[in-house]
Amino acid sequence: PYIKREGMGKFEYPILLSFATLGMMMMISANDLMALYLGLELQSLSLYVIAAFRRNHPFSAEAGLKYFILGAVASGLLLYGCSLVYGFTGTTAFPVLAERFATAPPHLGAVIGMVFIITAMAFKISAVPFHMWTPDVYEGAPTSVTAFFAVAPKIAAIALLIRLMMEPFGALVSEWQQVIIILSALSMVLGAVAAVAQTNIKRLMAYSSIGHMGFALIGLAAGTQQGIQSVLVYMMLYMVMSVGVFGCILYMKVKGKMVENIKDLSGLSKTKAPMALAMLILMFSMAGIPPFIGFWGKYYVFIAGVEAGLTWLVIVGALASVVGAFYYLRVIKVCFFDAPLEKLDAADNFAMNSVIAVSACLTVGLFIILPWVTAPAMRAAAGLFVG
Repeated sequence: PYIKREGMGKFEYPILLSFATLGMMMMISANDLMALYLGLELQSLSLYVIAAFRRNHPFSAEAGLKYFILGAVASGLLLYGCSLVYGFTGTTAFPVLAERFATAPPHLGAVIGMVFIITAMAFKISAVPFHMWTPDVYEGAPTSVTAFFAVAPKIAAIALLIRLMMEPFGALVSEWQQVIIILSALSMVLGAVAAVAQTNIKRLMAYSSIGHMGFALIGLAAGTQQGIQSVLVYMMLYMVMSVGVFGCILYMKVKGKMVENIKDLSGLSKTKAPMALAMLILMFSMAGIPPFIGFWGKYYVFIAGVEAGLTWLVIVGALASVVGAFYYLRVIKVCFFDAPLEKLDAADNFAMNSVIAVSACLTVGLFIILPWVTAPAMRAAAGLFVG
């Protein structure tokens, strides 16, 4: 219904989403830097177009243009990094790179190339200081597209970053670990602090996603099997929470017109109690309050960080969580304690109601069956450390 209402019901929309998904699958399964680039560009080019899919909407056009320009810069950095790695090693194949880095000290040029590749991937996951596109694109893109951006490309980019760091560059942990630590700390701090002043719910979720990527990078920075497992668990739980939150945001419309300000949720508990309850659960989980799954996601990455000797980074994460709790709790305060403004339109979409309900239920109860998530993550992480 949202797609039809916004005039986006064109045949290109599902095709572009399918191409973007295909690109994600290609880049995650790539075993060569060139195949990785092809998959990444197939994803990116599709996302540039759907970000600007509402051509007559100035904010959507601006979002698409900003995403395209900064994405092109990131692609250039990635290609330059790949060319340096190829120039100093003579190969782009992951297994051969892993073997050469494991058997001989890396050339400085190859290490610099690796840093360029990490920089490009940091843009894709919107890690600080390569996050500048995120708030504007989240706000300007159609809400259904923003929901897609917040989940699928982030998970795919994190998965690709894990593969890059653990497979071709697995022997260079001491070189890339410092970069990942800095990205993690900056993302957590900025994601917590910058979101405090936001009044637009989509911009708030943009800064929230930046902070969450920072937490996930703690596990990668650990460089251990336990760390990789914690990242996979974290991203799974993040997906469940984000889908539910954006489901609620898609219902924020008054008289058929989408609204995005946090104050538009005022008195939601009095006008739409089920949706207010779902927001309560999801915001508590995003803030990392037990026993919701958001707490367990942070618990796993914090434990992995401490085990790897990154205690100071975990402390930064804990402090960022405290600051971040403020803006999540502010949303709850607006929903439950502010006087109602204009009543939101009726939520009559059965499919969307089901998505929100399932997300909220999993957020509450998934910790009971958490081994169903952690066990596959453990097996996947172990596969990166074979041999």
